[in-house]
Amino acid sequence: MTATIDLSYLPTFPNVDAERLHRKQRLAAAFRLFGKFGFDEGVAGHITVRDPEHADRFWLNPFGMNFKFIKVSDLICVDHTGDVVEGNALVNRAAFAIHSQVHQARPDVVAAAHSHSIYGKAWSSLGRPLDALTQDSCAFFDDHVLFDDFTGVVNDLSEGKRIAEKLGAKKAAILQNHGLLTTGYSVDEACWSFITMERTCQAQLLAEAAGTPIKIADDVARLTHAQVGTPIACYFSFQPLYDWITREQPDLFD
Repeated sequence: MTATIDLSYLPTFPNVDAERLHRKQRLAAAFRLFGKFGFDEGVAGHITVRDPEHADRFWLNPFGMNFKFIKVSDLICVDHTGDVVEGNALVNRAAFAIHSQVHQARPDVVAAAHSHSIYGKAWSSLGRPLDALTQDSCAFFDDHVLFDDFTGVVNDLSEGKRIAEKLGAKKAAILQNHGLLTTGYSVDEACWSFITMERTCQAQLLAEAAGTPIKIADDVARLTHAQVGTPIACYFSFQPLYDWITREQPDLFD
């Protein structure tokens, strides 16, 4: 990600209230998709979106609520200290420890997603970045990092800070022995990046189980990243999923 990227493809709003509602609707839809795809694991996992008015606050899921049931009205907002400023639910401390530091270190990041999805956590146990094996995996070529310092459940802000520092300007991280973390200039981008990164982990695990995969040359992978891995590509890749989940589960708007 760079500070000079063109974000003109993102929708504009007449006021901050309209933009906040849009972000919350996108966030609720992202949770429903995570639930649909089986990315829930007990109380683990979280997606956050920065509030458009208060840059030091972000919206996220209530602790202990299944992704499959989350509605716009269920979302809570926390400030930079982790206190709930809107909503009536508990905060996932791991969510705050990781996401608050990512949002603080990366003012450009509007949304971030993390869960203990099965293929992401399986791949994370190998302690390796993903290879450019397919067109879709090129979305992460030179655009993700490996955080190889697992110390248990992330409840300390210092660990979140180290994850944010390791992430740097990349859009995604493999948290060794833990799972995946993706970011974006919108909920749409962060959510799509997580979904396709999870599938990329699955594809590489299958390919390596079957034989010796053929890697894509760096120059071709770099070119393909510019076609499938940019923020605008990720944003538009999310739209069919948004249309699907909102038509199937319109109660998420409640």
